[in-house]
Amino acid sequence: MRFLDSAKVFIKSGDGGNGCVSFRREKFIEYGGPNGGDGGRGGDVVAVADEALNTLIDYRYHQHFKARRGMSGAGQNRTGASAEDVVLTLPVGTQIFAEDGETLIADLTEPGQRVILAKGGDGGFGNARFKTSTNRAPRRSDPGWPGEERWIWLKLKLLADAGLTGLPNAGKSTFLAAVSRARPKIADYPFTTLEPKLGTVQLDDTSFVIADIPGLIEGASEGVGLGDRFLGHIERCATLIHLIDGTAEAPEEAYRIVRDELEAYGHGLAQKPEILCLNKCDALTPDVIAERRARLEEAAGVPVHCISGAAKQGIDEILHEVLAHIRARRAAEQEARADTA
Repeated sequence: MRFLDSAKVFIKSGDGGNGCVSFRREKFIEYGGPNGGDGGRGGDVVAVADEALNTLIDYRYHQHFKARRGMSGAGQNRTGASAEDVVLTLPVGTQIFAEDGETLIADLTEPGQRVILAKGGDGGFGNARFKTSTNRAPRRSDPGWPGEERWIWLKLKLLADAGLTGLPNAGKSTFLAAVSRARPKIADYPFTTLEPKLGTVQLDDTSFVIADIPGLIEGASEGVGLGDRFLGHIERCATLIHLIDGTAEAPEEAYRIVRDELEAYGHGLAQKPEILCLNKCDALTPDVIAERRARLEEAAGVPVHCISGAAKQGIDEILHEVLAHIRARRAAEQEARADTA
C-alpha cells in the first residue's frame, strides 16, 4: 500500500427538504385545515478516526464527498426522511485544515473520535406550521436550508512515542528493525527510507511506538533531498533518538546539519528531549570510538551513547531512557486532564 500523508478534498453536506403545502380533504369533513409536513434534514459530512488505517491513499483519487438532500414533506403531516451522513474514515493522527492549509478544524487523536465537518441543512416548514387563529388556511411553506460546502486539507501526523532522526545512511532503519518487529528496507546507500515507518517496541511489560522518517540533509528546509515535510510525523513524539554514523570522519558536522534543519522547521522539534547516539560502533576500534565520542560530546554539550544497531550493542540502555521520557510525558498528560476535569 502506498503511503500518502496529505490530501485535499471537497465536501458538501445535504440540503434540507422542502416543506409541503397540503390540506386535509375527507368526505363529510368541511373544514379539514392544513396538513403539510416539514422537509427532512440533509446529511452531514462526518470524519471518524479509525486505528486500522495508516495512510490517506483512499483520498488520492476520490476527492469529492457530497451528502444527499433531505426528502420533501408530504400531506397528512408527514415529515420527509432525513438523508444519511457521509463518513470520511481517517487514520488516527489526521489533522483537518481549512482550504488555507493553516486554520485547524479538527485533530483526530483518539480511535473512534467523531467530528462533524459540514452540517446538513434543516428541512423547511410545511404549511401546518403556519396555521394561526386568524389564518386558518395558510398556503405558505419554506424551502429547505442549504447545506455547507468547502475544500479541506487532510494531513496525517503519525502517532509515535519516539522518533528517529539523522542523516541518510545513519542506521535508522537498522535500529528500528533491531528493536521492533518492523521490517523496513535496509541497504548500504542513502535514502533507503522514502516514507515514514513505524515499529512497536515491547519493554518491561510496556509497549511504545518508534517512527523512522527519511533522513535529513543540509538544506532540507528549502526542499533539498526529500525536504522536511516528513518531520511532521515526529512532532507528537515524547523524545527524539538522534543517530550519528560513527564511521563518518566528522560526526560533529553531521550533528550540526540535523540540528540546524530541526531549528529551521520549528514546531517545537528542536526543544524536544534528545538522546544522542554514535551508531555503527561495532565497525570502530575503541580508540576511534573514544576520540569521535569526545568530539561529538563537545559539539553537542550532552552525553553520547555508543551503540550498534546491527550488532544490537547498547540498545537496551537507549530503550530504557526512551521509556523514561515516554512515562514522564504520559504522567504529565494525565495530570493535565485531571486538572481540566
